[in-house]
Amino acid sequence: MVIGGWALASLVLLIAGWGAIVARVLPDADDSMRLLEVRDWLAGQSWFDVAQHRLNGGAFPMHWSRLVDLPLAGVIVALRPLLGTPLAEHVAVVVVPLLTLLAALALIASIARRLGGDTLVLPAFLMAALSVPLTFQMSPLRIDHHGWQIVLALAATRGLLATPGVRSGLLTGAALATLLTISLEGLPIAAGITGVAALAWIVASTRGTMLRSAMLALTGGAILLHAATRGPGFWLPACDAVAPAWLAVLGVATIGIIGAAAIERFGMIARLIALGVTAAAAAATLVLLAPVCLAGPFGTLPPLVYRLWYLPVLEGRPVWEQPPVWAAATMALPIAGLIGAARAWHTATGEARARWTMFALLLLAATVTAAAVSRAGATANALAAPAAAVWLAHLLARARAISGPVPRVAATLATLALAAPGTLAAAAFNAVPHREAAKVQLSHRPPCRDTRDMRVLGALPPGIVFAPIDLTPALLLDTPHRAVAGGYHRGAAAIARVITGFTADPATARAAILATHADYLAVCPGMQEMTANRDRAPDGLWARLERGERFDWLRPIPVRGPALVWRVIHPLREGGSAP
Repeated sequence: MVIGGWALASLVLLIAGWGAIVARVLPDADDSMRLLEVRDWLAGQSWFDVAQHRLNGGAFPMHWSRLVDLPLAGVIVALRPLLGTPLAEHVAVVVVPLLTLLAALALIASIARRLGGDTLVLPAFLMAALSVPLTFQMSPLRIDHHGWQIVLALAATRGLLATPGVRSGLLTGAALATLLTISLEGLPIAAGITGVAALAWIVASTRGTMLRSAMLALTGGAILLHAATRGPGFWLPACDAVAPAWLAVLGVATIGIIGAAAIERFGMIARLIALGVTAAAAAATLVLLAPVCLAGPFGTLPPLVYRLWYLPVLEGRPVWEQPPVWAAATMALPIAGLIGAARAWHTATGEARARWTMFALLLLAATVTAAAVSRAGATANALAAPAAAVWLAHLLARARAISGPVPRVAATLATLALAAPGTLAAAAFNAVPHREAAKVQLSHRPPCRDTRDMRVLGALPPGIVFAPIDLTPALLLDTPHRAVAGGYHRGAAAIARVITGFTADPATARAAILATHADYLAVCPGMQEMTANRDRAPDGLWARLERGERFDWLRPIPVRGPALVWRVIHPLREGGSAP
C-alpha cells in the first residue's frame, strides 16, 4: 500500500511540476545553492569546506551540513557515466526528493499503525499525501534539507512510540543526532521529543532504559557526526550549527539523565527533581560557554541586514505574519490532529493511552512551534496526519454504514474531501470576502518569469556580477560568473553591501558596488526583492534605473529577454573591467 500510494502521489507531483522539471527551475534559492554545493564538492572542494568560494571574493562562509549532499551526490555519481553530468544532476534533483517522500509516508504509516492499528494507516497516508505544506518540501526539485528534517523527526517519533528499551532509545537518539547535525532548526522538535521521553520516564520508571539510551545515542551520535562533517573545524564556535558549546549542553544533559538512574526508584517527585536539575545544568552550560547564542543565530546581524533581509523572510516568521491563505493551509491539519489525538486518548486504555499521551504532547509542541516559526509547519503536518486520521477513520466508518448505495457513496466521497483540511481551510478563507490588498505599483520594465531569464548572462565573459540576493544562487548554478552575496547570514557584511548597492543614493551605491570589484550589475525586473528595494527606496539606485535613468559608470549591455545588465565602469579600469 505504501509503495502504491507513494507512486500515485509522485505521479501527481511530477505532472503538477512538469514545466519547472523540464526547465530545471529549482523552487527556491536554497535549492540552487544546495546543488551548487554538491557540484563544488564533486569537483574537488573539500568535504569539510562548505563555504561558497564564488561569492564575496571567495570569502563567504556557510553553516550547512554535507550530510544532505550525500544522496544527491550518490545519484549523480552513479548516473553520470551513463547520462553525463548535466542529465545526471537533472535526474537527481527529481528522484531524491521523491525518495524522501517515500520515507516520510512509510514512517507516517508505521506511526499510525503503532497508535491505532491498521484502521488508521490508510486515512493517515491519505491526509499526509494531501498536505500541501508537507508535500511541497518533498516535491521534485525541492532538494534542500527540509525534507530530510521531516523524515528524521518522524523516525525519532517512531522510536519514541516503540516498545521502550535500548533499541528504541538508540533509534530515537540516532535520528535526533542526524537531525541536529543537518540543521539546528530541528532543535525545537528534538527538545519536544526528548522532553516527552523524559516526562514519560517521570510517570513510569520502566522507560528509563529507553531515555538513557536515547540521550547516549543523541550525544554520542552528534559528536561523531560533528567530527565527520567538520573535521579540522571541530572546535570552532557557532550558534547556528552543532558546535562544542551545543555538544557540551547535550553531554551535561546526558550525564544528568544517566545519573538520575540512581534515584528513579524513589518515585515520581524524585525523578521530576532530577530532571529539573539536569535541565538547569544544561541551560547553565550554554549560558557559561556561549552566552551570545541566547540571542539566536540572527541576533548579531547588522541592523540593516536584520531589518531589510531577515525580517522579510516569511518562513522564519510566526503564523500571524503569513499570508492568511498559507497560514490556514499550514495550521488546519495540526489543529485537526490535536482534536483527533484528544479523541483517541479519551477512548484508549493502558499502553495505548500512554502512547497517545506522548504523541499528543509531542504534536502540541510541534503545533506551537509551527505557529511561532512557519518553516516548522511541514513537520507539524507530518506528525498530525496519524492523529487527524482518527476522526477521518471514524467518519468513513459511519459513511460506509449507511444502507442506501447512493447516500453511502455520496457520504464517503464527502468524507474523503475532509482528508485535506488545509486545502479546505485555505479555500474557505478565499471564499470569504475580505478587504482588497493595496495595489502594488507595477514595474516600469517587463518582468522576468523566473530565474531562467538570468541564464543569458552565461554568454558574457566570466566576471563578478552584482546581483539581487535571491537570484544569486541560481546565477552561480547556471553561469560561470562569480557574485557578491546570497541569503545566508554568515555573509552578513556582503548582504549589507548588496542592499546598499540597490537602495542607497547613486553616489553611495556606486561606492558599495565598486568595493565589490563587480564587473556587471544584473537585475530581473518584477522579482519580489527588487520590487521591495524600489518601494522602500524610491530615490535609490535601482528605483532610478528602473525608471530609465542612466549613469556614466553603468553601461547597458543588450541581452535577450527581460533581464537588465550593465557593465560596471571602474576608475582607471575602463576597457578591462570584465575579462
